[in-house]
Amino acid sequence: MTLAPDRAGQQLARREPGEPSRAASQSPRSTAWLRHLGRRLFLLDLVGIVVALAVALDFRFGEPATRQPVTGATALPVSSYAALALLLTAGWLVAMYAARTYDGRVIGIGVDEYKRVLRGSLWVWGTVAIVCYAGRIEIARYFFAVAFPLGTVLLLLGRYAARKVLHRARQKSDAWSHKVLVVGGVKEVDELVAELGREPYAGLHVVGACVPAGHGGGAPSVPVVGSLTSVAEAVASTGADTVAVTASRGVTSSVLKRLGWELEGQGVDIVVAPALTDVAGPRVHVRPVSGLSLLYVEQPEFSGPSWFIKEVFDRTSAFVGLVLALPLLLTIALMVKTTSRGPVIFRQVRVGRNGRMFTVYKFRTMVVDAEQRLPELQGRNESDGALFKLRRDPRVTAAGRMLRRFSLDELPQLMNVLRGEMSLVGPRPALPSETERYGETVARRLLVKPGITGLWQVSGRSDLTWEESVRLDLYYVENWSPALDISILWKTLFAVLRGGGAY
Repeated sequence: MTLAPDRAGQQLARREPGEPSRAASQSPRSTAWLRHLGRRLFLLDLVGIVVALAVALDFRFGEPATRQPVTGATALPVSSYAALALLLTAGWLVAMYAARTYDGRVIGIGVDEYKRVLRGSLWVWGTVAIVCYAGRIEIARYFFAVAFPLGTVLLLLGRYAARKVLHRARQKSDAWSHKVLVVGGVKEVDELVAELGREPYAGLHVVGACVPAGHGGGAPSVPVVGSLTSVAEAVASTGADTVAVTASRGVTSSVLKRLGWELEGQGVDIVVAPALTDVAGPRVHVRPVSGLSLLYVEQPEFSGPSWFIKEVFDRTSAFVGLVLALPLLLTIALMVKTTSRGPVIFRQVRVGRNGRMFTVYKFRTMVVDAEQRLPELQGRNESDGALFKLRRDPRVTAAGRMLRRFSLDELPQLMNVLRGEMSLVGPRPALPSETERYGETVARRLLVKPGITGLWQVSGRSDLTWEESVRLDLYYVENWSPALDISILWKTLFAVLRGGGAY
């Protein structure tokens, strides 16, 4: 769609390219928190590297050497390993900086931070391997074998721990977040503000909006601090360090270009939010064509090598899980049998991939006549969609409440995964009565296998509204990947231990 230029573009054009506005040049931006965070991460990385190298030195030289030198190689004297450790420490930290692991745009959110840490570590040890091979220098293999993996793991764990601390700090105060000024139409501004509000831990705190002058679409949900012609002045008055430009009418390429010129050299990031929602980054690629930056959106994957890996991982993990959890399964079965009348295993028909019916297995958490008593409870339904939810459901047994709180009732579904009817990660398995009420959009949940856990499990469980549950399920369907599955499984562990939102 071609957008016609408006008065914003004409007024912005009056300034010379590269000439900052007076207001912008006078705007001090509060990024002290980012520098403070960078220093903490640097010290944390330093500790991790030093610990890894110290452990490697002790592991290799704490016992008498048993290695045989490589013929023709120059063995590094033991006395030189202290100097080598100092050199590796400095080189590793430089690699972390070169890999931009301290970039405020990746710290605390997404997997890119972890990828950069891994990339920096590979640079260091790849360089060591090449230098040793080219110079025929022999470094103790045990030292290398311990220092590299241990150091990388400690760096990743340190970043994970720092991320959790940062997320808690952002929940308590906006002082640890980027100040974002949103630019665009009223409707588009509200949509972007709502999206950013769903993930406050991302550290993007909206401080105001700039909308077209004389906008007739009502007031946005955040304070209006300027128009499309006074963005630089609004940045100065709010202290924003990030400008998020929405894809809306009036925001043309010339307006965006001039805005970049105005804010040039002011330490302000410009973020363009395209008219794409719930599309994960790995599916979006920017490719320059004739001076244009075109966004290519890859199709969702429902077959191929990644899908095969998912199948193998699911069934292997389910088999191992059933074997390891056998004592726990027997204990739960005994508890269910001795605390209430009825069968131990609850069986129910659910809808799987492509609408195929299957029988799901769970430990029974309700009284035996729960289905017969459902009509009398329909009037107390706390769900706003196709689901039936009741926080204090009288049909749930005492043992069932405990099992549901920690999701232990779901363990028999590992058998469904082993049989290929379910996946470890996927949308919530739906009842046939629910799928009958699905529209075309919601029905896309059935393009993948249902899962024991999913985004709904790690994002609130039963506390989610129907709309939120559907949005999360559809996001997973459109953007699933092995990396996303592993991330969800990791988060599930903590969601289950917290026990919140389960009833």
